[in-house]
Amino acid sequence: MKQWKLESRFDSPPNLPVLREVDVLVVGGGSAGVAAATVCGRNGLTTALVEKYGFCGGAAVAGLSGTICGMFKASDNADRQPEQVVFGFTEEFRDRLEKRGGVTEPQIYGKTYTVTHDPLVWREVADECLEEAGVEVFFHTAVTGVIMDGDKYKGVVVQSNAGQSVILAKRIIDASGDAAVVSRAGGEYFFGDNGVIQNPTMFFRLGNVEMENYLDFFGEDTICPAKVTEKILELNASGEYQMPRHKIWIFPTTRPNELMVNATRLAGQDGRVLNVIDPVDFTEAEVFGRKQVREYARFLKAHVPGCENSYVVDTGVEVGIRQTRSIEGVVKLTNEDVVSCRKRPDGIVRTPWPIELHSGTKPKLHWLLDDWYEVPYGALIPVKGENIIVAGRCLSAEHEALASARVTAQTFEYGHAAAHATVISIQEERGFRDIRGEDVREQMIQAGSRF
Repeated sequence: MKQWKLESRFDSPPNLPVLREVDVLVVGGGSAGVAAATVCGRNGLTTALVEKYGFCGGAAVAGLSGTICGMFKASDNADRQPEQVVFGFTEEFRDRLEKRGGVTEPQIYGKTYTVTHDPLVWREVADECLEEAGVEVFFHTAVTGVIMDGDKYKGVVVQSNAGQSVILAKRIIDASGDAAVVSRAGGEYFFGDNGVIQNPTMFFRLGNVEMENYLDFFGEDTICPAKVTEKILELNASGEYQMPRHKIWIFPTTRPNELMVNATRLAGQDGRVLNVIDPVDFTEAEVFGRKQVREYARFLKAHVPGCENSYVVDTGVEVGIRQTRSIEGVVKLTNEDVVSCRKRPDGIVRTPWPIELHSGTKPKLHWLLDDWYEVPYGALIPVKGENIIVAGRCLSAEHEALASARVTAQTFEYGHAAAHATVISIQEERGFRDIRGEDVREQMIQAGSRF
């Protein structure tokens, strides 16, 4: 796989118009970015957020991942009930969705639970949070360069249909998911396990489903039963279908007679791992992702009761991206931290979600039963550079650890943590490395997080 090294660094501000000068610039409007910008704005910091699409939501909305995973403990107990252990900004956003009818009750996902959200309502709740907090949002705007003074981040160059301009900021939160700011400044990062990263996927929604018949056949668990996997394998062997993933996940949504389907497995047509940082790979994933959607939709229509008259409502605006760049951080979340359910005084979010590794014909699941681990604050701080912190799936984590730590409940809380660290950094004029994770954790507790 290609190892992309993208740098677009300016050691002094380029001769471009200054669009804004702010306390905090948040790059990326996914779950981490919305949380970070909202919390910074609430704490009195002038805050701007830039987002390449015309809406917030990132992988949850553009990628149509559609669930808030990582809120509930897993258990083998036969009489288990949903036990929520992650709160803070995650719970606030879920509650706002619920008040608008935009999120389901907990649904069974193997040994744990998740909830499914409405992507349109997600956008509206994000707009509401940002507006209430006084955040200035720039949609249809992408970062193309980073302004540095030595090792200090001072701002970014952005591109929109109006042309190029500059946003200057005292602190930057890179919530792009791809370490877009860190990488452009020449910061250190890596891709998965020696370049091997998780597969992207193309989510889709299926309408006109007779839900009673569907649930009688498929069951309440959103992970498919063995009989569905066996049928996929049988049909593949006959040559009638080509469905590369055998273990598929299907979630009833908030809308009547609709399912959200996570079934595709996207690899290069030559068998290579697709890295969507590369536009060639990204394009291939999009094109062949849509083709796979039609194949799985054909299968569901023909072989799953309740789906006989179903149709594809839509796919994601982009493929669902699980993994690209991970920063080299002050602290790295390790695979052992996850499987041992390590707790730590500088932990800034609980994570009960399993290692959910998508790299073959069926996902690998390693459950964390009746427990969780905590992600260290230092995993959000790049080893080099001042005035920068990350939030989201580009945190510093080993490959399998990231397969657990990357999900939505946690990315909301990474943004929450990055925001409180930014407030401390600006108000006390301290670098991010000089701030104790314990102090960030305490501020998060006061704002509703639990540890």
